Amino acid sequence: MRGWSGGGRRGLLAAAVCLLLALFACGCFGKEGTEEKTEDLEFTVVGDAEIPQELRGMIEEKKEEPFRLTYSSGGDLYIASGYGKQESGGYSISVLECYLTENSIVVKTELKGPQDGEQTGTQPSYPFLVIRTELIEKPVVFQ
Repeated sequence: MRGWSGGGRRGLLAAAVCLLLALFACGCFGKEGTEEKTEDLEFTVVGDAEIPQELRGMIEEKKEEPFRLTYSSGGDLYIASGYGKQESGGYSISVLECYLTENSIVVKTELKGPQDGEQTGTQPSYPFLVIRTELIEKPVVFQ
């Protein structure tokens, strides 16, 4: 069995440095989206006719399951949030927050179910929401 030679200590030191760097990276990147708001972001909810064709195709492909998408066109950023297949109609989606942080755009949406007694039909639905805002080169964090 080998003792703690110079090479063994260097290897241990290198492993410790790598571990510390990994922990530091997790600490820095693990908090994405929890940064403080710097300003509210103005946005518009996009109607079906205003959704770019390519984004519409992406939504159609993913609609069965919950999804989060971003799409840019010209000077606009489109942010889509879908909640997958629901057993009936009558669902709506609200944007609770849309703001900038130093490093990201944060979007928080909420699915609201049908009201008691509301006629919802028997066909499944695939609720989603698309918002448009100015194109900002930051990652979007969905909450």
